[in-house]
Amino acid sequence: MKIAIGCDHAGFPYKKVITDLLESKQIAVLDHGTHSLDSVDYPDFVHPVANDVESGTAQLGIVICGSGNGVAITANKHARIRAALCWDTELATLARQHNDANVIAIPARFVSEEKAVEMVDAFLNTKFEGGRHARRVSKITTDDKR
Repeated sequence: MKIAIGCDHAGFPYKKVITDLLESKQIAVLDHGTHSLDSVDYPDFVHPVANDVESGTAQLGIVICGSGNGVAITANKHARIRAALCWDTELATLARQHNDANVIAIPARFVSEEKAVEMVDAFLNTKFEGGRHARRVSKITTDDKR
């Protein structure tokens, strides 16, 4: 499995902790930055994550910023991305289980690093339930690429 990850300066410390977790589980990480605490523009790091997930280069994506909103909004501009803003493990689980989310957006200023790791673990270990949810998910995209 390959996971694409990207963040802004607020998410940088979390990216390191999450990347270490993934690598300890033998999961390949495509790190799109940022690589410091210097102020940056989050779209520059989110679009490459979304591109990787859309193209199938990565199976899932993780994006992190201060509120989680900016990275989620940016990722969701991509037609085949379903980015879910999560702040607890139940939301991360339901995002995968019911919404077939393929990107998790983490609000670094509102969750602890420990909680972020728990959410990522839940996100990665939950399968899409399908069934009635598949019908709903199929109605999300507005393009002709359904």
